[in-house]
Amino acid sequence: MKILIKGGRVVNPGGESGEMDILMEEGVIVRMGKLSEEDADRILNAEGCIVSPGLVDVHAHFRDPGQTHKEDIESGAAAAKRGGYTSIVLMANTLPPVDNAETLRYVLEKGTKTGIHIYSCANITMGMQGTELTDFAALKEAGALGFTDDGKPLTNGELVREAMERAARLGLPLSFHEEDPRYIGTPGFNRGAASEHFGLAGADRMAEIVMIERDIALARESGAVIDIQHISTKEGVELVRQARKDNPRIHAEATPHHFSLTEVDAVKYGVMAKMNPPLRTEEDRQAIVEGLSDGSIDLIATDHAPHTAEEKAKGITEAPSGIIGLETALALANMYLVETGKLDEAQLVERMSLSPARLYGLDAGVLACGKPADMVIWDPAEEWIAGDYASRSSNTPFTGRKMKGKVRYTICKGETVYADVDGSEGLGQRLEGK
Repeated sequence: MKILIKGGRVVNPGGESGEMDILMEEGVIVRMGKLSEEDADRILNAEGCIVSPGLVDVHAHFRDPGQTHKEDIESGAAAAKRGGYTSIVLMANTLPPVDNAETLRYVLEKGTKTGIHIYSCANITMGMQGTELTDFAALKEAGALGFTDDGKPLTNGELVREAMERAARLGLPLSFHEEDPRYIGTPGFNRGAASEHFGLAGADRMAEIVMIERDIALARESGAVIDIQHISTKEGVELVRQARKDNPRIHAEATPHHFSLTEVDAVKYGVMAKMNPPLRTEEDRQAIVEGLSDGSIDLIATDHAPHTAEEKAKGITEAPSGIIGLETALALANMYLVETGKLDEAQLVERMSLSPARLYGLDAGVLACGKPADMVIWDPAEEWIAGDYASRSSNTPFTGRKMKGKVRYTICKGETVYADVDGSEGLGQRLEGK
């Protein structure tokens, strides 16, 4: 079947952009430009909307296997579709962890049934214990896109050096959770106004700074491609900025919560804004925004981290850290980055699609003839209220907040995997059969 996306404004930093139509057939884009409706079997009216490559998230937790009461691969994929994501790279801190080919194959096989592209990293160390490296070569052979112990920082510098050397030989990236436990009295809240409010020791900013310094130096020596995950401090941003001037193999990601919230919000929302690394100061938030603006931070990643209401109800010290983010990420980026004039729409799409795809060598992030028909159609002007999530969990401080920027359709491999039928213009009005 030939499906024509008609009347949209294409924002496509890796290729041709502007007012144009897109014709897709058998999961592939076959024509772009001003096209006749006579060429199509079905017409998708995208008037008033942006058409851009499907979003790519390089940092998500679907809790499968082992904690599927929080999220599983199916529910996580449903949340991704609603958020405009067509490619997801999963973290490896499952139960059991993805430190072996069998668990990795389980995740990837289950992902093939979701309608979108589900990929996974494998662990850097066995059992995420930080002492023994996994078999990188075997895990690459089984389908791992990269390596990470996200959720646990790696404190052994020599082991990190060896991991980088192995990964560099295999041509795969490593992603690092940069929090040195020596500087963390209580995780989840910044050492400052937030920790003082709750009477906690808090997590000092030096926890992030010293580990970013170490890993930038080791990456330069080893030639490894690395991703500094969920950056939270102004010092961390500056370290990455300087390092990327002469080392394009260094990448960094910012989460929507770190560029839209501060420790003031941590005080306001408590456990719903508890995360690692923590929300920090307004100065740190502004530095992250500036890093995204000038390209020092080249990735926007959600760190989608589902937890149950019962777990979050355990209290400030015992509740787990992390929030969900797939369904609100695009709107938050639109509100806090584009509408404030810090990024234009093409830069936003680059940070959320093209650059993440390039990090992992994915055939994604670009709309062009012969490329996969993976795209998101979204209305940057439409307002909506966050809530009623597709995710199995709802742990986020954004519930009830007004958002701006609404996903209308998510299309993957030429199939409509999500359609907003409850908005001001539903499926029946936008999808017309010939």
